[in-house]
This record gives sequence, structure tokens and C-alpha cells, in this order.
Amino acid sequence: MPDTTFTLNGQRRTVSSAVDTPLLYVLTDELALQGPRFGCGLGQCGSCSVLINDTEARSCQTPLSAAAGKTITTLEGLPAWYASKRKLASTPALHPIQQALIDEQALQCGYCFNGMIIKAAELLDRNAQPSDSQIRTAMNGHLCRCGTYPRVLNAIRRAAAAMAVKA
Repeated sequence: MPDTTFTLNGQRRTVSSAVDTPLLYVLTDELALQGPRFGCGLGQCGSCSVLINDTEARSCQTPLSAAAGKTITTLEGLPAWYASKRKLASTPALHPIQQALIDEQALQCGYCFNGMIIKAAELLDRNAQPSDSQIRTAMNGHLCRCGTYPRVLNAIRRAAAAMAVKA
């Protein structure tokens, strides 16, 4: 089996898993990350979301071969990713969307929030002031069994406002 190399949360990593192994399994089993989670296994719920070259991908359906040579950001690396994108002098403890979700008390069981956070971060990186309609469209396909969607919408608005102040 050939080794596969990629950049994970700012660090170059080489893994020896088979190239057809789902990226999620490599991240959780071989690299011991806890952000991406197995949800449905079909790429429909979003729990396994990561950023690959700054674009959300469902890691349960992404083979390791698709990550070769690319930059992967997981929940664990999101604050540093944000700091790098915004050219901040230091890395905050949390990405603004993480803090906003806490402030809005949107976290319940927490299973969906890896994907919610990853997708919201991608959205806010591409659109600093999204409308409610744009937020709903972007978040479509991220399933929350607890039904915290209204609080998630409020949190994304709050994060956008906080990011505008820091700009």
C-alpha cells in the first residue's frame, strides 16, 4: 500500500491506510481526531464534514485518495484556519461560529455540530453577511435530531456580526 500525504490542520501528515478507505476512518481511527463523526455513513447528515481545500466534504464518502496532496481542516483546526484566513496575529480559542453556537445555547446532544460548524464556517468565509435564505440553503442537508435549527440560524447571524466587527 502506498502512503498518502496531505496537510491536516496545518501539519503535513502521511498515513498508510488503503487509498479507498473513507477519509473519516483515517481521521478518527488512524489520526485519533474527535471532531468528524460517523452519522449516517451515506453523506446525507453532515456529521462527518471536513473542509478539503476550504470546501466542505463529507468524509464518510470521500476516499483517502481524494485527500492526497490537499489541505484538510477539521473541527480541531478550525480556529487556526480562521486566524490564517483573517490574517490574525494569534489564533483564538474558538472560531466565531463555535462561540456563537455556545452563546445561542444551540448545542444539545452535539452529534450534528461538527458538520454544522464546518458548513457555517465555510459559508461565512465565502459570504460575510449571508441572508437568512442563504443560510438555510447552505445548511440544507445538515440534520439535527434535536431540532435546534432556529438557534443555529441565530448563531450564524451572531457569528457574521462578530466577524464584521473584527474585520
